This record gives sequence, C-alpha cells and structure tokens, in this order.
Amino acid sequence: MGRVGAAGAKTPGPLWSAAQPRGSLAPMSNVTVTTWSLEQTAASDLLPAITPDGDVRIVRSEVPSPEFNRFLYASVGGDIRWTDRLSWTYAQWQEVLDRPAVETWVAYDRGTPAGYVELDPQDDGVVEVMYFGLIPAFRGRRIGGHLLSYGVARAWDLAERWPGRPETKRVWLHTCSKDGEHAMDNYLRRGFKLFDTKVEEEPEIATPGPWPGASAV
Repeated sequence: MGRVGAAGAKTPGPLWSAAQPRGSLAPMSNVTVTTWSLEQTAASDLLPAITPDGDVRIVRSEVPSPEFNRFLYASVGGDIRWTDRLSWTYAQWQEVLDRPAVETWVAYDRGTPAGYVELDPQDDGVVEVMYFGLIPAFRGRRIGGHLLSYGVARAWDLAERWPGRPETKRVWLHTCSKDGEHAMDNYLRRGFKLFDTKVEEEPEIATPGPWPGASAV
C-alpha cells in the first residue's frame, strides 16, 4: 500500500518538530527513503489476485466528494505518513476530483469502506495509480491484492468510460520504503515491473494518524 502514488507520501516542504517553538528553524532529523517506480505496458501484464471470501465489493465513487476522499486518504495513509494532501483546502480537493477521467474506486467489506484506489489520467494514454491502500483494520485479509487488481483493470479500460480519451497504453505507480512491508510484493505479484529507483534524504515526520492519538490505539 501507499502513495504509489499509495506509494510513499510526498513531503510538503520543510517539516519541523511539533516540540519546537513556533518560528524555530531547527529541523527534525532526516531519514533515508527509497522510492521505486513500477509499470505495466500492456493490459495482459496484469496478473489478478484471488477474490477474497465474504461480502467484499468494489464500487466507483462517481460523485466527486472532497469530504469522502479526504476521509479515505487520512484513514488509509494515517499510519504510513501520507501527508501531502492533509493541508489541502476544500477547493483543492474539488479541483483534483473534478478533472475528467479521475476515478476513485472504493472497496467495501459488508458495507464498510475498507480501502480505495485513485486513478490519475495523464497524457498519451498514461494512467497513474495515484493512491492505493487499505484502512489498517482491513489489512491482511487478501482484500488488498483484489482491490489493486480491480483498480489496475479499471486503469486499462479507463477510455471506455470517458469518450474522447485515448486508449490506455501504460499504467504506472510508485511506492517507497515508508509503505507497508507487503506493498512491493503485492505490486510485483500483480505484474508490475520496476523501471526506476531513487534514494533520497527526507525530513523525519511523525505518523499523523487519521485523528489525534489514533496511532496509539
């Protein structure tokens, strides 16, 4: 999982320790982060996962909703340091979700949101899996592989739902060493191939959690 875009989180500028007084210039310590970029270049590359047992359904969120997408983003990424969108205004969320061919596919376990995939359309028939992941309570139950398989399949047939968009030629994503321990393995099992690796120093940040104190539960 991760901003694989669900793959590692982007860090929005310099981050400072909450323990430092306002206006302090003392940065938090840095951490080494490895980011891996992966791709599929044909629909036949996709290797679907086994469908999990139980009442698991995946539904497209067709009405753009900043409130709902922010809930998904904070709930899925709260323990793996997704921070780039936490400071977004309502208007920023709306602008992204209103873009043609941006899609959010949500997995539900017996009616409860369990995770999501956000697809970002790009030029020349390229689609990025911008975000993918599960809410912590639903991990380890084979839902993630199924959700990723379904979301990538929807990336490949995106043009069928958006007249005028070119046929998808490439689906890509990125993940990083801050993501869950099984993230990379999930992508490789679904048929993604590594095409780039970057190692960078980033400011260490606290795990935000979906709400204060949640990470301690």
